[in-house]
Amino acid sequence: MRISLGCKLRFDMPQATPMVAMLNVHYSRFGDLERPDYLCTSPGVPVESYRDGFGNWATRLVAPAGEFTLMTNGIFRDPGNLDPIAPDAVQHAVQALPSDTLIFLRGSRYCDTDILSEQAWQLFDNVRLGWPRVQAVCDYVHDHITFGYEHAKATRTASQAWAEGHGVCRDYTHLAIAFCRCLNIPARYCTGYLSDIGEPEPYAAGDFAAWMEVYLSGQWWVFDPRNNSRRIGRILVARGRDAADVPLTQTFGPNTLTDFKVWADNKSD
Repeated sequence: MRISLGCKLRFDMPQATPMVAMLNVHYSRFGDLERPDYLCTSPGVPVESYRDGFGNWATRLVAPAGEFTLMTNGIFRDPGNLDPIAPDAVQHAVQALPSDTLIFLRGSRYCDTDILSEQAWQLFDNVRLGWPRVQAVCDYVHDHITFGYEHAKATRTASQAWAEGHGVCRDYTHLAIAFCRCLNIPARYCTGYLSDIGEPEPYAAGDFAAWMEVYLSGQWWVFDPRNNSRRIGRILVARGRDAADVPLTQTFGPNTLTDFKVWADNKSD
């Protein structure tokens, strides 16, 4: 299938402001590009792109004072498959893990494993290792947190999400990641597009989604504690330790976001 995807973010800038944007689809999906999702600005300004420490594609620029817009609009080919599953995937002993996965066992800005470790072992110690244990984490987080955009809070940590019992997709993901890391399972944070293809209507307004990837049986697997179901049309933008590593935009000065649109639609024509 062909998926039309993109975003439009409009800001009011009281002064010229440096900015870093992370809005382009991850390099792992470049081979699926039919029309590149180039980052466009209005008014046009010079941009410089680079790879960050996690391999994500980022763009730096200086936004001028006044109204300023960032926009992407691409078409990607997708096989239309549901997220893969492997119920027999096994957990590796820590000493057998590849070195580049070890960073995803550590606590991070929003995944405060030191606070949640005891709780994680109380909840999941008796669950079979590997895929069943990760799925048990997702089941628990999905049921424990109540979703609502009114609960969005940029500074909420995993332990706070667990204590408060509400949040948005990033909070589900941070809590599930923190529990997995407490259980010695490497887990990393992902952000990107998630289509409503194959889902019943009515559809919610478009937004970027958060999910996690977990290392089992020698590879990374997608788990989505917010939706807790296999989905079609999941397209990665960036990954890191948690949301602090993959902000959609990072501005170095005051600004107001005045418009925000995201789409990932089946394009049949």
